[in-house]
Amino acid sequence: MAHAYIHGTAAPEQERLARLNELTNAPFLEFLACRAGERVLEVGSGLGILAAQAAARAAPGMLVGLERAREQLAAARRLVASGRPRLYFCGGDARALPFAGGTFDLVYARYLLEHVADPAGALREMRRVLRAGGRLCVQENDNFALKFDPPCPRFARVWRRFCALQRRLGGDPAIGKKLFRLLRAAGFTRVAVSLQPETYAAGSAAFVPWVANFIALVRPVGGALAAAGLATAEEVEAGCRELERFLARPDATVIFYWNRACAQN
Repeated sequence: MAHAYIHGTAAPEQERLARLNELTNAPFLEFLACRAGERVLEVGSGLGILAAQAAARAAPGMLVGLERAREQLAAARRLVASGRPRLYFCGGDARALPFAGGTFDLVYARYLLEHVADPAGALREMRRVLRAGGRLCVQENDNFALKFDPPCPRFARVWRRFCALQRRLGGDPAIGKKLFRLLRAAGFTRVAVSLQPETYAAGSAAFVPWVANFIALVRPVGGALAAAGLATAEEVEAGCRELERFLARPDATVIFYWNRACAQN
């Protein structure tokens, strides 16, 4: 079966991605630890928001962002048009990077490997374009780490089926926990793993936007879930409404974490 991107690239998804960048970029940039003057490659740039922030930290070096989806690439290139120095975007596929070996000091990817049908091949390509001694940084999902208190069983059921759909489309919603093994198999050394937690209680600044992100992930995929026989439209809507009621609770907590890994070529 051909690989397909579960989230799509329509305007509401681009808006969700922009909000997710606002929520998660700062800690990832600290993890990334760009060094001044580095040649940096971002694989899977999306809207280019993270790339622009990382490029500022790598100055006077340069950052290249690679993106496959035309809609996302067009949005990212608008950042270049706004006068961002030493920031470039190009179209391409993670499985066949259009760069010579040893081109970059740092290669990173975030929320990419879960959508790639051959993550091992993509990692080998990232290693190929890294110079000897260069660094790799990745951050990925383990969607099964998502927890709500009090529980939201209707949404949890739909979330599991969302993950099943992602698998059918060629992705891996639990790839985050496999990063150490995957990077070792791709030939990287000094592999270190860590977590970026996302734990928010009602009343905290990020609680509402973080929970709303999951509603915005699932609701637009309702038609695809129904077409795949995984969930009815009524089940999807009931799960999303349950999470909307959860947002109004004064005693609610949402718990999640990203899996991260850094390594050396």
